[in-house]
Amino acid sequence: MPTEILTIPCREDNYAFAIHDGNRTAVVDAPEAAPIVAALNDRGWGLDEVWITHHHFDHVDGLPGLRDAFPGLTVTGCGADADRLPPLDRAVNDGDSFTFGTDEVQVWDVSGHTINHVAFIMPAQKAAFTADSLMALGCGRVFEGTMEQMWGSLQKFLDLPNDTTVYSGHEYTMTNGRFALTIEPENTVLRERVLRIEAARAENRPTVPSNLGDEKATNPFLRAHLDAVKQALSMEQSDDAAVFAEIRSRKDDF
Repeated sequence: MPTEILTIPCREDNYAFAIHDGNRTAVVDAPEAAPIVAALNDRGWGLDEVWITHHHFDHVDGLPGLRDAFPGLTVTGCGADADRLPPLDRAVNDGDSFTFGTDEVQVWDVSGHTINHVAFIMPAQKAAFTADSLMALGCGRVFEGTMEQMWGSLQKFLDLPNDTTVYSGHEYTMTNGRFALTIEPENTVLRERVLRIEAARAENRPTVPSNLGDEKATNPFLRAHLDAVKQALSMEQSDDAAVFAEIRSRKDDF
């Protein structure tokens, strides 16, 4: 059976993702237990694994409830951040990989939003679980790392194929899109995407996951290295990290 990936809205604007390979189920992040349990029960799925991207409460608070509902599940997270995470059954770090069913799952360090934030990449599924690193038309605030570190983390995603699906952690896309238009108001692909996003949200449809090709074409945080973006900011002589920092600082005040 083909692998199915289910988007599960949680809290006010969080997402968890359930990955089901026809036999086993993994969930990426646990913002709260009840909607995850309900979604899995609706499909008759159990829960075997939870993969945690970072320590923030809105990504881990549901873990105790999931452990209660599904005894014996395996929790995976960054070993380097184990002192800030719930108890881990499997500790992984940057460059590690593990298997889920027949799929390889790669672990990438994408620090910036937090130190030791990880992303989980499933190349065969063309899926990237990015949480609060790369987001739909945005990126997470730089709370713990540096701007240079966050820019370096985001650049890693540029090497993935355009048809990769990006599973990020929050429904921030409409605000992100409105901000992106302040950076590249003449980007016609961006303008068209924002219209689609506004229509989706008017119908209360999720805008996550997103397509990586769309992110490369419209997400200003992935585009700080491009001449057109530097020109728009009058930063033609600045290095890429400085341009990213300017964009992130503007978004913080948006």
